[in-house]
Amino acid sequence: MFYYLFNYLHKYYDVYGAGLFRFISFRAAMAAILSLVISLLLGKRIVKFLQKKQIGETIRDLGLVGEQQKKGTPTMGGLIILAAILIPTLLFARVMNVYILLLIATTIWMGAIGFIDDYIKVFKKDKRGLAGKFKVMGQVGLGLFVGIVLYTNKHVMIKKEVMKEGKYMTVMPNDASPLQAFNKEVERTMDSVRVPVTTIPFVKEHQFNYAKLMAWVGDGYEKYAWVIFIPIVIFIITAVSNGANITDGIDGLATGTSAIIGVVLIIFAYVSGNVNFARYLNIMYIPNCGELVVFGAAFVGACIGFLWYNTFPAQVFMGDTGSLALGGIIGAMALCVRKELLIPIFCGIFLIENVSVMLQVAVFKYRKRKHGLEYAQQNRLFLMSPLHHHYQKKGMHESKIVMRFIIIGVLLALLTIATLKIR
Repeated sequence: MFYYLFNYLHKYYDVYGAGLFRFISFRAAMAAILSLVISLLLGKRIVKFLQKKQIGETIRDLGLVGEQQKKGTPTMGGLIILAAILIPTLLFARVMNVYILLLIATTIWMGAIGFIDDYIKVFKKDKRGLAGKFKVMGQVGLGLFVGIVLYTNKHVMIKKEVMKEGKYMTVMPNDASPLQAFNKEVERTMDSVRVPVTTIPFVKEHQFNYAKLMAWVGDGYEKYAWVIFIPIVIFIITAVSNGANITDGIDGLATGTSAIIGVVLIIFAYVSGNVNFARYLNIMYIPNCGELVVFGAAFVGACIGFLWYNTFPAQVFMGDTGSLALGGIIGAMALCVRKELLIPIFCGIFLIENVSVMLQVAVFKYRKRKHGLEYAQQNRLFLMSPLHHHYQKKGMHESKIVMRFIIIGVLLALLTIATLKIR
């Protein structure tokens, strides 16, 4: 909202300082600051309210050290995260931007699914929460929505340089031209392309068109690209949101990991949305996606602010209200900046947690069938899954587990950023 207000004041009344709101970097900084303030101030009130209403977490007896000390800790703290993301975004982002609208819808959608799940657990006293099939239906529904928008919306496109006489045109800035005019001049030498393309890491010519997977259909195969693209989007949204949900098992782990991932996505959104950086790094230029920097700043600010209350020993848990929303946002944002094939790297912690659960179940079923139930129970692959509980069972303090996972997350983030040049 402030963008449109101050742009109007700058354009028609030349209000001093109003022009600052044209810059993404300034608005992103303001969004991050406001997000932190909301998390700290509003968070304190929400924690007290949850404590007063005795909206506490029901702890299952899993035999973990210190787990019963957490009994009664307020949950549904994800409301703090949602508020700290949505309010700064609405104030500082260009809300009519297709990517911003998509991420706002994703935040509300997944937050609502998580809230229903937490509500059933807390107020209906049903430890199972929302039935798994309904949760998956909600995730699939969001994936379908995101996929359709990214595939059909006319404002979702990439730009590539035009080839003339076998060579790419090179546009040099005129000494007298301001940077903004130069950017527009460069854009004019590019073709707008509305196809489902993505980035392949570690490959020089690293753009891949999903439509090629339908080449076996024959002539006109391009129009069937949605058959591949939309199911992939659904899978990514579902997998990443579940990954974040599973990772939210000990104090500060999901929040800290998500903050690191958010920084990576901010960098990708900034360089992909800036024509100069995109040309220098030889990556696809995605018009309008630079605005995601503002949303990403609010996202990171919300995660860091929530850590104020969520680090060990946690004063509040985010619940599914927060964890499902965080995963959905990360998946949708990665798709917007066309970096979904990098998700296994920068979301490596989520992937490891997900895989540990699948391996635990698969190995248990195999050993049960092969050697019987008693053998399978005594010879589990991990002491407990997901993986962070395995280390808890081994006696490692959860603060140490969180810090080591975060260090690994930072290393994965740096590797992901390095893919911009490693080809």
